[in-house]
Amino acid sequence: MSGNIVHANEHTFEQDVLQATGPVLVDYWAQWCGPCKMIEPLLEEVADEYASRLKIVKVDIDESQSLAPRYGVRGIPTLMLFRDGDVQDTRVGALSKNDLRGFIDEHL
Repeated sequence: MSGNIVHANEHTFEQDVLQATGPVLVDYWAQWCGPCKMIEPLLEEVADEYASRLKIVKVDIDESQSLAPRYGVRGIPTLMLFRDGDVQDTRVGALSKNDLRGFIDEHL
């Protein structure tokens, strides 16, 4: 696993995401989710490629059950791009590496 991915929970979300400087990509996922497992290697690659420009945070919705409804997450994987504590954009479902890069590049 990439050392550039942060694992957040209900207690660390504010510090890791909402108070972060610069863009933050949050991956809402679960252990049992097949598509979540499919995009994990892509997120690891992207975390290394964009390390100086983007923070990637993973939130296990089973462990942090209050965060998904708080941000309207209804399906996983859900990727949300935050900037200055606000949601800028959201994608639901597994993305290809090119689509993931495009999603990120739109907001950098």
